[in-house]
Amino acid sequence: MLERSEALRGTGIENVGPVLRAVSGEQFYNTSRLDLPRLLDDPANIADNLVGYIHGFSAEGARDVLERFDFPEQVRRLDRSRLLYPVVARFCEIDLHPQKVSNLEMGYLYEELVRRFSELSNETAGEHFTPREVIRLMVNLLFIEDDETLARPGVVRTLYDPACGTGGMLTVAEDHLRELNPGARLEVFGQELNAETYAVCRSDMMLKGQDASHIHYGNSFTGDGTRGQRFDYMLANPPFGVEWKKVKDEITAEHETAGFEGRFGAGLPRINDGSLLFLQHMLSKMKPGRDGGSRLAIVFNGSPLFTGAAGSGESEIRRWIIENDWLEAVVALPDQLFYNTGISTYFWVLTNRKRSERQGRVQLLDARESWAKMRKSLGDKRKQISPGQIDEITRLYGAFEENERSKIFPNEAFGFMRITVERPLRLRHQVTDDTLIALEADKKIAALEPDARDQILDTVRGWGSTTLHSDGGALRKQVSASLKALGVHKKPLENALMDALAVRDPDADPATDKNGNPQPDPDLRDHENVPLPAPANRYDHDPADRLSSPDHRTAIEDYIQAEVAPYVPDAWVDHSKTRIGYEIPLTRHFYRYMPPRPLEEIDAEIKQLETEIQQLLNQVTE
Repeated sequence: MLERSEALRGTGIENVGPVLRAVSGEQFYNTSRLDLPRLLDDPANIADNLVGYIHGFSAEGARDVLERFDFPEQVRRLDRSRLLYPVVARFCEIDLHPQKVSNLEMGYLYEELVRRFSELSNETAGEHFTPREVIRLMVNLLFIEDDETLARPGVVRTLYDPACGTGGMLTVAEDHLRELNPGARLEVFGQELNAETYAVCRSDMMLKGQDASHIHYGNSFTGDGTRGQRFDYMLANPPFGVEWKKVKDEITAEHETAGFEGRFGAGLPRINDGSLLFLQHMLSKMKPGRDGGSRLAIVFNGSPLFTGAAGSGESEIRRWIIENDWLEAVVALPDQLFYNTGISTYFWVLTNRKRSERQGRVQLLDARESWAKMRKSLGDKRKQISPGQIDEITRLYGAFEENERSKIFPNEAFGFMRITVERPLRLRHQVTDDTLIALEADKKIAALEPDARDQILDTVRGWGSTTLHSDGGALRKQVSASLKALGVHKKPLENALMDALAVRDPDADPATDKNGNPQPDPDLRDHENVPLPAPANRYDHDPADRLSSPDHRTAIEDYIQAEVAPYVPDAWVDHSKTRIGYEIPLTRHFYRYMPPRPLEEIDAEIKQLETEIQQLLNQVTE
């Protein structure tokens, strides 16, 4: 390497990188004559020599990695603290050659350091690290439909991770494909926001012979490094519950201007959780079905399953996915699997090339009890999924059969129509102590001059305590005439008097508007979820087109007649407020009723505890 580098000097060749990379046999090289042991020979100049050694690396890849760690500045800081020489000396004692320490082991070392320092600084270690057994299970489910295809000689596939961290998912996927077919090639792509984590991932790709230029630095939402590209497979473990306020303007602009031509046409989730933005970003990179389609798997917490009412951004995103028949399965995982959180997590598996028996259906798989206790916990991670359990979950997924751990539903089972049920406003108008207090406390009345206010109150008291009018229209005429006589007639005052004197009376006639239609009572308003009629494998940008169909109207009317009319026959549905919603209530479908223990057993346990407590108290007093 050094001889070749020297020979190229003075030849006039400006781009010597390709030649030196060919000599090194790697995607990077170093033209410095120094190495770590030689640095120790000159303690006084160790900082300058180490910085010079770093600058000897090729600028095309390795230099970018080192600069992301701000290596020269770290070297100067250690030197000022007189720690640089001892640190270099310790590294010289350790053999970290790739033949001794694998890339996987180096990834574990780095991510364990990330986890420890993140805990000390209260940062989110989960943004960096996904447990390897979790990734193996994800990769199994991602490739499960394609084992035969991937076993063909010379097959080439692409895989993308928009939040790749140190590249764990990319590494495990590549290893898995190599096990299926040593002759297959998986080209991996990724993007990472954290500079140091990006550097680890990129260096790992260089050492493995992958094209390190496929790993991009920056925010996947605002600086998409793979814009316009499509991939065969995608994996991601985006940060849980992280807000996207910093990139709100760019994302909102893309949503409003590009619509479905962009990445976020279906909707925007609430600002404090951008998980579903990652999913939309990945779906935008699916290959069309005519080109073979794509499969993707993503890790979520429970929020994307059900957060958001009908018509909200989250619900609209779920509707878009399910009605396009992209959601293949949701897998519920054990809690305490991740290093920074003990919450329950879920895999979503999506594809635009479902096999025929899965089309129009979604599989829910309960793997919450598939775990083994770790001998020693790591942060919040106290459980792991054993290889045998990974195989069992994969088998259940692939079998696509109904049992107590696997449920299969048609797409429309997750949809519903959120209807608004109104009941008529029934009022009587009466002068009572309570209505007079309400009238006097009204802001519009209180804002009047004292004389005008007193005149209005005296006029109302003079009407007596009997019911004034069952017909609100007649009372309004009386109120209007009285205010005009007092010289203070204004529509807001008229409304204030009407509202203050109104008393709800279930036996009164329904109040009507000027067209004779019953007025709804806001206090009696209710909302009901009506199951969505089949089929649901159709996505309309405007759900109003769906709601106006006879099938949907009939479903609503049938529901009202069966569930509402027998109890409140005067109720009606305000169809203008009906919304289509989608949620995935996974835990409800796997709920198992556990009967309470017999009272005798509980009573005996309490008495036993009382006896033990009394014995302890006796020991204290002796």
